[in-house]
Amino acid sequence: MSIDKTSAATGAPEDHVVENPEAAKAAVTVVDPRLLVREQGLAGYVTEFKRKMKSGDLGSIPVVIGLAIIWIIFTSLNSNFLTAGNLSDMSVAMVGTGMIAVGIVFVLLLGEIDLSVGSVSGVAGASFAVLNVTNGMNEWLAFLLAIVTGTVAGALHGFFFAKIGVPAFAVTLAGLLFWNGFMLQILGDNGTINLDPDGVVAQLTSYYFSDVAAAYGLAAVVTAGFFLSSFLGNRRREAAGVPSQPLSETIVRTVLLAVVAFAVAIVFNQYKGLPLAVVIFIVVLLVTDFVLRRTAYGRKVFALGGSVEASRRAGINVEMVRISVFAISGTFAAVGGLFIASKIAAANQGAGGGDLLMNAIAAAVIGGTSLFGGRGRTWNALLGVLVIVSIQYGLALEGIASPVQYMITGGVLLATVVIDAVTRKTQKTAGRA
Repeated sequence: MSIDKTSAATGAPEDHVVENPEAAKAAVTVVDPRLLVREQGLAGYVTEFKRKMKSGDLGSIPVVIGLAIIWIIFTSLNSNFLTAGNLSDMSVAMVGTGMIAVGIVFVLLLGEIDLSVGSVSGVAGASFAVLNVTNGMNEWLAFLLAIVTGTVAGALHGFFFAKIGVPAFAVTLAGLLFWNGFMLQILGDNGTINLDPDGVVAQLTSYYFSDVAAAYGLAAVVTAGFFLSSFLGNRRREAAGVPSQPLSETIVRTVLLAVVAFAVAIVFNQYKGLPLAVVIFIVVLLVTDFVLRRTAYGRKVFALGGSVEASRRAGINVEMVRISVFAISGTFAAVGGLFIASKIAAANQGAGGGDLLMNAIAAAVIGGTSLFGGRGRTWNALLGVLVIVSIQYGLALEGIASPVQYMITGGVLLATVVIDAVTRKTQKTAGRA
């Protein structure tokens, strides 16, 4: 037994009996692992990486490795796969599905699913075509109303789920059928409405910034923004007295991002220039990532994905958050639908059908968003849709039929879900879940 004498300045009792001095000593010497990493340098980062792997904290590593393997395989099969033209076309083609996948990420963070996004995307394209082409409404007004259509549809799904208590699966399945029928109804007997090739929607995927400064400028802005965000965030953490990322690590991460960003800019400038669709997609990812990671609303979404009851007891308005998340999903489904309509410069009865729904959900999951809720980022939509589009374009270059594309994409999705399930079990074993 030992006696711990504290100074009067602490305001604590002078005599404090410590029953187990060894345990007490160990308790006060516990150091945050991130601080140990900083002190040990490169060896510390290797140790921390091994610890994360053992605990199942894989992050985006599996999908990045998988994407690299996919690109290596298709490049070895066809030298045209990594040409500037093919990569640029891939980047534009992925935006429509990617936008829908962003909304799916929000829903998956709640541990729910939205099966209506394909039909809602078709309704948005059809609504714009009917309002603008058939009825002569101003393009921008028709554009906004088409997006609002998706927001309203999503909010309705959220209302039945959050207020009435109908399972999200059943509500959105009903929405899939209803909105598909609604789209067919408003398109009429003709079934296809061609859009103005020089109009607002058509320009979404056909416009390119031909000046080389545009692509390089965007790369520079993204890189500088990442550095400033990381640097200022670390300063705030240091001021609050909590562990922060060392400046050397921030610089290394920034350099790596700069290499990727400027490499992409070089590729774009070797073809037609920087696609407008890619710029819009990057802006959407930046904004939605900020909302989820840096705002009170984003923390509420993650909280609901972790535990609904705990969130309710913490004072979170569970019903309103749920409704808003489904409204967000509907909004991005509508935006994605407009990009898809832009790609073919028309709205037709096949919009929102086929493999669009499955590809959007698969993109979010393959990118790293958990099906079990509470884990994911909107950037996962970019990684996931890039994997899917890479498979589609690679197989198309080889002249392989669609059935094989479906099977391979399904296999990749299954592998991702298996990794997600195993990761959760590993994290529980390691005490991280």
